[in-house]
Amino acid sequence: MPKIKIVPYKTIIIFDEIQECANARASIKTFVEDGRFDIIATGSLLGIRGYNIKIGKGVPTGSERIVYMYPLDFEEFLWAKGISYQIIDYLKECFIHKQSISRAIHESMLRYFKEYICVGGLPEAVNTFLATGDMNQVYQEQRDILEEYKDDFGKHLDSNENEEIDKTLLARIEEVFDSIPSQLAKQNKKFQYSKIKRNERASDYMKAIQWLVDAGIVSQCFNLTNLELPLEGNKEDNVFKLYMRDSGLFIGMLDKGTAGSILSGDLGIYKGAIFENIVADSFSKMGKKLYYFHKDSGLEIDFVTNFKNEVTLVEVKSTTGNTKSANTILENYKLYKVKNCIKLGEYNIGESTGKLAIPYYLAFLLSE
Repeated sequence: MPKIKIVPYKTIIIFDEIQECANARASIKTFVEDGRFDIIATGSLLGIRGYNIKIGKGVPTGSERIVYMYPLDFEEFLWAKGISYQIIDYLKECFIHKQSISRAIHESMLRYFKEYICVGGLPEAVNTFLATGDMNQVYQEQRDILEEYKDDFGKHLDSNENEEIDKTLLARIEEVFDSIPSQLAKQNKKFQYSKIKRNERASDYMKAIQWLVDAGIVSQCFNLTNLELPLEGNKEDNVFKLYMRDSGLFIGMLDKGTAGSILSGDLGIYKGAIFENIVADSFSKMGKKLYYFHKDSGLEIDFVTNFKNEVTLVEVKSTTGNTKSANTILENYKLYKVKNCIKLGEYNIGESTGKLAIPYYLAFLLSE
C-alpha cells in the first residue's frame, strides 16, 4: 500500500480478527516495547478457548489490556436516537433521589424501551431501525446476524491455522442455541437438557454451552444456595438459566411479528421471558454476573445482585404482578438476612417497605 503513510507516534495500527493469526498477536509485545505505534487488536472469537491451536510465540502477557465490547445498552440507544443528555441526566437524578419521573417523559421512555427490546443493541440492527423505522427490515437484519453466528459454531483453527469444524460440537451448539426460546418460555426457566433430547447427559452439552458463553452470545444465570455475599461462592454450577446477550437477537429467534406484538403490548406466552432477558442483557453489559434464587417449595426470585454492597432481590414484572416470593424473604430477615428488593416494571419510581419500584428502562443504572 504505497500511498499509506505510517507516522511514528501519530499512527494507530489495527489488527482485525487477530485470533486468526497467533504470531500477529504475539507481535504486540514487540510493538509495545518499541513504543512508536499504538496497537488496537480486535477479534470476534477471541474469547473462545483453544480457537487457534497453532504453537506460536505465545500471548504477550503484560502487553495487552482486554476490553470487552458489547451491543449498545439502553442509554447508548437513546444517544443513537438523539435524545438529549439533559433528559438522560434528569432520569439519573430521579433515580438517585428516588423521585417520580414526569408522566410525559415516563411514557416516552416506556415506548423507547419497547423499541430497544425489539431492536437490540447491535449496530447493524440499530442503524437499520434509525434509517427506516421498519421492524420487518430490522427482523431480517437480526435473522442474517443469527445465521452469521451459526457459521462460526464449532469452528477452530488447526496447528497450521487452517479452518476446521468440529461437527459433533457444531450440532450440539445449534441444539442448545435453538432451544433457548422454549427453555425461557417455561414457568421454571431452569435450563433442562431433556428439552433438547430425551435422556441426554449434561456432560454432552456443557462444552457447547461454554462455547456460546465464551463467544459472548449467551449468559448463564446461576441458582444460589444461599443469599449472602459473595454471591459467586453460593452458586450451583449445574443449575442455571440461559439468556441471550442481545434482546434484539432473542426477538429475532421468535416468530416474525413478535416486535409488533411487543410494541402493542400483546406479548403472549413469552412476556416473562422477554422482560427477564432484557434485564439479564442489561446486567451483563454492566459486567455483572447473573444469579437467581429458586427453592423446591416454589420460592423463586428472578435475579439476585450485589447493589451498593448488599444482597438485593430483583423482581421483573411484565405486568403489575405480585412479589410473593420477595415478600416471604423480606419478612424472614432472621433466616435470609436480606432487606432490599427492586421491582422492575412499567412503574414510575417509588419506594415502600424495603422495595424500590423503578421502570425497567432504568435497569442500566443498577451498576453499583
